[in-house]
Amino acid sequence: ARAGCGSLFVLDQTKSGVALVGSWAWGDGLFDVTWSEANEHVLVAAGGDGSLQLWDTTNQNAPLRVVKEHAQEVYSVDWTQTRGENLLVSGSWDQTAKVWDQTLSRSLTTLRGHQGVIYSTIWSPHIPGCFASASGDGTLRIWDVNAGACRLAIPAHSAEVLSCDWCKYDQNIVATGSVDCSVCVWDLRNVQQAVNQLQGHTYAIRRVKFCPFRSTVLASCSYDFTVRFWDFSRTPPLLDSVEHHSEFVCGLDFNLHIPNQVVDCSWDETVKIYSPACLSAGTHSAAP
Repeated sequence: ARAGCGSLFVLDQTKSGVALVGSWAWGDGLFDVTWSEANEHVLVAAGGDGSLQLWDTTNQNAPLRVVKEHAQEVYSVDWTQTRGENLLVSGSWDQTAKVWDQTLSRSLTTLRGHQGVIYSTIWSPHIPGCFASASGDGTLRIWDVNAGACRLAIPAHSAEVLSCDWCKYDQNIVATGSVDCSVCVWDLRNVQQAVNQLQGHTYAIRRVKFCPFRSTVLASCSYDFTVRFWDFSRTPPLLDSVEHHSEFVCGLDFNLHIPNQVVDCSWDETVKIYSPACLSAGTHSAAP
């Protein structure tokens, strides 16, 4: 979890409730965090001071390493989940994405092409060395790290794109969430138009996440205080809208180990863990 004024909180969900593992102060805001797939105690946080910090939750002192190559705020960081890789990618207000090894000693490559803030960088769960980025320039870009190049640039929205995510079951499906209040689902084999445009939010969409247990289900959270659940293969696609925060909802994810469980966080300074009824109702498509 992350807080807006330089605090990192690590929480543990147990049978008796949610326990605080530890908290650490930082001198600037922390905008994103990603866990190592190789070590359950290690994570990297993205800072408003342009830094990435490598933390070990068993160490209550300073981070293991701090690296500062970005010229402005780092708004996104993601650790690879594909086998045989152990890379991170960061996206910044300086309009660049940087790829790092797990030690964060120095960046391996810097990728340029966006003409606006990079808000989101997400590794493909299917294709080694491939990640997607979403930007304030309205585009979704697909990058090939090995080639050091952008393979595809999609004019995804007419406004800033704040988030993107890959489908867990189809390497060609990516979703974007925008300031224009819509979620678009894209098939990378044909990007002339979106597979579906999911409308209903009334303010900017801060994050989109695909469900790890359902091939066509995803969730979005917004500055309209709601979290919405969608099945883009259905008409209408909206499964449910959950409003249990009193401020902007800025973070969202699915539990990879417990089907249908979701966590979100808000500017109201709360984190909520829940299982939406719409996901367990059996009314949506199952994974292939």
